[in-house]
Amino acid sequence: MAQELLVVVNEGAGSTELAAVDKAVDVLRRVADVIVVRTADLDALGAALRVHRERLTVLAGGDGSLHAAVQLLYNAHLLDPRRPFGLLPLGTGNDLARTLGIPLDPVGAAETVLEGRPRTLDIAVDDTGEVLVNAAHAGVGAEAGRLATGWKPALGVAAYPLGGLVAGFSSEGWAMDVEVDGVRVHDAGRPILMLGVSNGRSIGGGTPLAPNAEPDDGLLDVVVAAVHGPRNRYAYGMALRDGVHIRREDVRVHRGRHVSLLVADGAEPFRVNTDGEVSDEVRRRSWEVRQGVWSVLVSGSARAVW
Repeated sequence: MAQELLVVVNEGAGSTELAAVDKAVDVLRRVADVIVVRTADLDALGAALRVHRERLTVLAGGDGSLHAAVQLLYNAHLLDPRRPFGLLPLGTGNDLARTLGIPLDPVGAAETVLEGRPRTLDIAVDDTGEVLVNAAHAGVGAEAGRLATGWKPALGVAAYPLGGLVAGFSSEGWAMDVEVDGVRVHDAGRPILMLGVSNGRSIGGGTPLAPNAEPDDGLLDVVVAAVHGPRNRYAYGMALRDGVHIRREDVRVHRGRHVSLLVADGAEPFRVNTDGEVSDEVRRRSWEVRQGVWSVLVSGSARAVW
């Protein structure tokens, strides 16, 4: 009996993305029974997953699509690592796919769905109940993401570094305490330029914020960059691009299951970019790991894609 697949595509996908989905579906249909559903919102996504619950779900999208699906199933207490997702990367980011070594081209991604093995993964959940699938970051990275949102249609992936450049030279940093597993690892006396809470390794379409992170080790990589002065910020940005920023003396990496941020009294609030979605300004945020609660089909020889 042919494998039964449900391919879920966001209704807002553009013509280029839909062409990529068509290529992938052609590969899948050579050996599988495939239904394609286009969803406009979470209600439609939930309905599709309920109606076709016996089929293996293949998400055509980026980190935002994964985030939405995992959030929906987490809220409904239906996440199950025994029911893996397939992934067809679309759009400009695809950072969890890069960490998992899933091909970014539609044909390679489709072959991974058909031939891959499940890899059990972690998520983190913040104090508002929002899941973190790939990474969250605060400070200049979140401001860069907010700026890049308006530039992505014209600039694609290039919108992220441009947003980072503008935000990096326009901010004085954020005064916040950082705790990992109940231990204060940074105090508000030294403002932070960027704070990363990472399950996956990269953000913004391949920028390796936490190059040693593993999305299945039960730990979050917490990158604290207390970088000051225009020259140092420029050097940090160049090092971040290549993933060597963690060697700098003004950058520290910690690992733990629980992470909390709190801005000092009277200090500026911060925004959080979670899997590509930027929050309103907040004064505190915390995350707790949920280990091994879902899975994704990956190649048996998968390696990170940069």
